[in-house]
Amino acid sequence: MAFSPKMAPVSVIKTIFFDAAGTLFHLPQSVGWHYQDVASRFGCKLSEDALSSAFFTVWKQMPMRPASRQPRPDDDKGWWCSLVERVLDQCGVSREQLPRLEYFEQLYTEFARPGVWKLFPEVQEVLAGLAKRYRLGIISNFDGRLRPILDSLALADSFDPLIISSEVGTDKPDGWIFQQALTLAKISAAEALHVGDDPRSDWQGAEAAGLHTFHLHRPENSLRDLTTTLEKLEAAPPQIISP
Repeated sequence: MAFSPKMAPVSVIKTIFFDAAGTLFHLPQSVGWHYQDVASRFGCKLSEDALSSAFFTVWKQMPMRPASRQPRPDDDKGWWCSLVERVLDQCGVSREQLPRLEYFEQLYTEFARPGVWKLFPEVQEVLAGLAKRYRLGIISNFDGRLRPILDSLALADSFDPLIISSEVGTDKPDGWIFQQALTLAKISAAEALHVGDDPRSDWQGAEAAGLHTFHLHRPENSLRDLTTTLEKLEAAPPQIISP
């Protein structure tokens, strides 16, 4: 199912919000590749596969960031530092092998460096088409590094509003982050569509907040399917759309 079962007449939609990583852009190289590449700058040779495996294991175990509903003072940097520490521990990397603090600082910067992220192939074309008919925004569980990433991908001027979880103090699927987006866009939930690839954060979270959703599930579909579906709905007589 591409659209949520609550999908209303498409004519009421004014703003389309997008998730960021995994929806608009991705890492051509694995997380482990970047971890081992940065480690190699310190003369430390680590396994890409082991680091990737450890990262995804630790990612699932990390505690949720507290919902403060205020900007988090360190822009979530401390949370990421804790994650990296756990990844290195799980891989058995000693502090003698790798200077932890210096490594983390370079690694943290690595993921905001130009060329690290890559747009999915259809993104520029789809966004250009949608921007003619809709306001476009982002709702992302990211931090301030998202801004230089969007700038390096030539997307910095494509989205307004830009809602970043570290800056509003709440992560998806919490309804607060979606409400903040609606408030800044000055629209109701019925006038918003959220596009994302995460079943819990993007689909369930947005639907619980009353937004319509497009379920992105690569490679079964892509953002081109969003455009095609919207065009079909725009051409159809006004009605409630159901699966």
